[in-house]
Amino acid sequence: MQEEDVFIILADDDEDDRLFFEEAFDELKINTKVATFNDGVELMDYLNKENSLLPNILFLDLNMPKKSGKQCLQEIKKEARFKDIAIAIYSTSASEEDIENTFVMGANVYIKKPNDFKQLKKVLSNVVTINWQYHTSGLNKDNFLLRL
Repeated sequence: MQEEDVFIILADDDEDDRLFFEEAFDELKINTKVATFNDGVELMDYLNKENSLLPNILFLDLNMPKKSGKQCLQEIKKEARFKDIAIAIYSTSASEEDIENTFVMGANVYIKKPNDFKQLKKVLSNVVTINWQYHTSGLNKDNFLLRL
């Protein structure tokens, strides 16, 4: 029986980060379909289309031009039809303020972008294999920040 693909979206303005992200999933032996967007406006335009396939997991960079990850997170959390999307903040920032704010805003996990490809694969593998039903049922700050 073919397992259903996990549909993943990454919104990140850094082209190298998008390429590494896609390459990491290509190398992981997990059934995934990955789509990437250059900024928050592109992402929200896609999500707001009536017939868009919604992702299982959305990776959001915080610092993007046009519309930031925080602005996207706010908009997504206002829409009932997006309630089942697991949201992973994916950022170079490890500031306590960013972590606290995105936790309060309803993101499911916070990932500081790894600087090394092997670490990236490990992080992505961990995020995709999380039992999201358990992880999203109660807001638990202890497992919000994904540490390796």
